Amino acid sequence: MKAVLVTIGESSKSPRPHWLRAPAPVGANYRALKSLIDGMGLHTVCESAACPNIGDCWNRRTATFMILGNVCTRRCGFCAVQKGAPLEVDYDEPRRVAEAAAAMGLRYAVVTSVNRDDRKDGGAELFALTIDAIRRRIPGCRVEVLVPDFQGSRNAMEIVIDARPDVLNHNTETVPRLYRQVRLGARYDRSLDMLAYAKQISPQTPTKSGLMLGLGETTEEVLGVMRALRAHQVDILTLGQYLRPSSRHLPIVRYVPPAEFDDLRRAGYQMGFGHVEAGPLVRSSYHASEALG
Repeated sequence: MKAVLVTIGESSKSPRPHWLRAPAPVGANYRALKSLIDGMGLHTVCESAACPNIGDCWNRRTATFMILGNVCTRRCGFCAVQKGAPLEVDYDEPRRVAEAAAAMGLRYAVVTSVNRDDRKDGGAELFALTIDAIRRRIPGCRVEVLVPDFQGSRNAMEIVIDARPDVLNHNTETVPRLYRQVRLGARYDRSLDMLAYAKQISPQTPTKSGLMLGLGETTEEVLGVMRALRAHQVDILTLGQYLRPSSRHLPIVRYVPPAEFDDLRRAGYQMGFGHVEAGPLVRSSYHASEALG
């Protein structure tokens, strides 16, 4: 694996390579799912974060629900989700998420949220209510949650864990050196602490984290984060290529070849991760259900 060290301000001049082509968001299943989501007044990270896999996933009738509105209280340099004053908390949202999951025939649901730094619990209560609503509406359905850092609130993490998610995901997103540019308002050590605390209070709950590559990190920095995640007992790892949502967002420093993702996948298994998804189009919820077998 070749390490490339460049600054975050540099931008890749090369055209998007062929390995980053994804199916277009078209087709009968895509249209039906969009109609369902819009009709129920729900949000998905697929749309709000401009995920490149939306055509593939929605045509397979899978989606990642985004609760607590679609306006984030942080201004991360990589994310396409709208920023600004947060919306009022909608306590009917968990029920509608469960109804939509049932209509989609899901047996594995993934739920995330915007950051809600305006709330003392960071939105943990809505995560718990949503987990419970899905379980009541679809008995046997497994639920993975991708949570924010809750500003380090251990009480918030306890609220989520007490609802018994099948997987607790929190992304570190990048290497420590790039946090100030990439994850404004977040701290690397805090993210690790929250993952470790989730495992401490519920050792049987698989924990998960992911990184974006191509923002200027070196291979050794990525391996360092992977080692730290394993040291904090994280079980599942995702690694994908950062794609710039617009000219207002951080530039792509380089496109990481599939062979490097393959090398990192092998390194992850050697470190002891139970499941590793690594590839240019991999995202947090990519093939999520496969991690549990």
